[in-house]
Amino acid sequence: MKKIALIPARYAASRFPGKMMAVLAGKTVIWRTYESTRDTGVFDEVMVVTDSDVIFEEITRNGGKAIMSKREHESGSDRIAEAVEDLTDVDIVVNVQGDTPFTRKEPLEKLLKVFEGEAGKKVQVASSCRN
Repeated sequence: MKKIALIPARYAASRFPGKMMAVLAGKTVIWRTYESTRDTGVFDEVMVVTDSDVIFEEITRNGGKAIMSKREHESGSDRIAEAVEDLTDVDIVVNVQGDTPFTRKEPLEKLLKVFEGEAGKKVQVASSCRN
C-alpha cells in the first residue's frame, strides 16, 4: 500500500504573507515541515504542492519534491485534489499542513492505522485532531 504526504503551501497567505518562507532557526518553515514529514519515515513519498515559484525553488533546491498547482485554489485541499489527479499507484494521501514544522511520527502512524485491515477498506477520509 503506497502512502504519500502532500504539503499544500501558498506564498500569499492572507494573515501572514510569505509565512512559508519565514526563517525558523536557520531554515524556512516550509523546508522544516518537509524535512520533519519526510523524516517520520511513514511515507513512501513526500511532496509540497504550491502555486509559488519561490516555494517550489526552496524545496527542489534543497533536494525535495514539489508540484506546481494553479493559483486560484481556495484551500489546501483543493490544491491537493489537483495534484492527485496526475498521480498514479497511490493508495493513501495525507494532507500535512505547510506551517507545521514540528510534524511528529506518532500522530501520523495513528492516522494511517485507520486505513489498515478489513475495516480500513471502508475508510475513504480520516482526520487527525487533538483535544
